[in-house]
Amino acid sequence: MIKTEALSKHYHIGDTIVKALDNVTLHIPAHSFVSIVGPSGSGKSTLMNLLGCLDTPTSGRYLLDGMEVSNMSDNQLAEIRNRKIGFVFQGFNLVPKLTALENVELPLIYSGVSKKERRSLAAEALEKVGLTDRSSHLPSELSGGQQQRVAIARALVTRPPIILADEPTGNLDSHSGRDILKLFQKLHEMGNTIVLITHDEYIAGQAQRIIRILDGQIVDDVEVG
Repeated sequence: MIKTEALSKHYHIGDTIVKALDNVTLHIPAHSFVSIVGPSGSGKSTLMNLLGCLDTPTSGRYLLDGMEVSNMSDNQLAEIRNRKIGFVFQGFNLVPKLTALENVELPLIYSGVSKKERRSLAAEALEKVGLTDRSSHLPSELSGGQQQRVAIARALVTRPPIILADEPTGNLDSHSGRDILKLFQKLHEMGNTIVLITHDEYIAGQAQRIIRILDGQIVDDVEVG
């Protein structure tokens, strides 16, 4: 499903070239659960941005479901993101004045889905994360763990095959964090491909495979269990 070949992202700062990502080749098959782990500044967020079609590489190739996306236009990348990828971020990114259901609906509004169908799909996504009884609540009325579940439901609502999660437990207490990790396990069992970005070795160890990155390069790639 995800395949990169010598993928690189370089930045020019004055006369210096910073190699945020350098010659990364990897393959993530469909229905995998993979962690990409590394310290701050290792290149893992740059890799996530490229895999999520939020940025384009300086060089190399990226094939998503067999499609070469490395040189697509912004509009083409936006369409790929909408159809193929659901994003979950550390900061939840919920709209404060919208209910849980309305927050989950947002990607469908951008896709032009009718109001009736939006409501149905959003309710279904909230059910998957166990928040049917909180659908009318505002973010301020939800715990941190519940807010992250809403964010996950929003990522699921367009039924993308891939979920990219960037430090999804970073703003949560340990109990809520464990619940969110269990939810990712459940989503993986339901058929989603999960790519989890983290600096935490314990969290990384919940995946089937750990890819370690340092100084913009993959330094280790191991199956877990």
